[in-house]
Amino acid sequence: MKVVVEGTRALSFADGSPVRAASAIVSFGDGWLVVQDDATHAAWVRPSGITPVRVTDAVEGLDLFGEAAGTKHLKPDFEAACPIGDAALLLGSGSSPARMRGSLVRLDADGEPGFTGANLSRVYRDVAAAMGLTDQLNLEGACVLGDRLRWFQRANRAAGAPTVSVDIDLETLLATFEGRDRKVTIANVRRYALGDVGGVALGVTDAVPAGDGLVLVSAVAEDTSNAIDDGPLAGAALLLLDDEGVRDRGLLSAKVEGLTFAGTTLLAVVDADDPAAPSQQLTLKVTY
Repeated sequence: MKVVVEGTRALSFADGSPVRAASAIVSFGDGWLVVQDDATHAAWVRPSGITPVRVTDAVEGLDLFGEAAGTKHLKPDFEAACPIGDAALLLGSGSSPARMRGSLVRLDADGEPGFTGANLSRVYRDVAAAMGLTDQLNLEGACVLGDRLRWFQRANRAAGAPTVSVDIDLETLLATFEGRDRKVTIANVRRYALGDVGGVALGVTDAVPAGDGLVLVSAVAEDTSNAIDDGPLAGAALLLLDDEGVRDRGLLSAKVEGLTFAGTTLLAVVDADDPAAPSQQLTLKVTY
């Protein structure tokens, strides 16, 4: 796989504050919704500028969270985003009870954004059980394939957590946002050997459909002992997956955490692990 960076853009809001901890990017209205994993707002990147969009309620009166402030444990930690018609589905990582929520963000008749939140703890527990995980759940990548959501566990070999994906029934999941709490159907548990960089296992950070049943994922090798804390980055890659495993791969030089296609161009967002530094949006040309 050949990966060429054709453009780089630092993301900041109109008031100059940085778009923090970008963890996903998804088409939304006339632009893109960039998810911040340590905030209750996403960034709506449009031709006219970048504006905040609330995607969940404040937590204990807070909208921003961080380790320095002692509030990291409160963050909703939205790590995956998928287009659902004209809406965007945001999903927490599930790495703690506070992070087992979803948000369905859509525009109203006047073009104003709003959200519907849902407690998905039952879904997360069922997914963890299907993956064989008793702890270290960390779901960071998801994509829609037909009537299913394919959801990826980010590997952490040091903590005994492999790379795993499951398919869940999308209609049943979305029913939860309408107040109909139904048990989701989980199928097609797949385990992957993605390789490592410098002895640190690669783990999936996002996923997008690539046609013909293939899925393109971003993956990073981050040296950390658990699903909560950041660690030194040993390397990153794009991987093309089929039902049997890795079909192709290409190296990345940045901690890409979100992917989306804009036609044949791949857009990616980078988490700098620094709340004072603007997240980067990359334009990539990928050949495989």
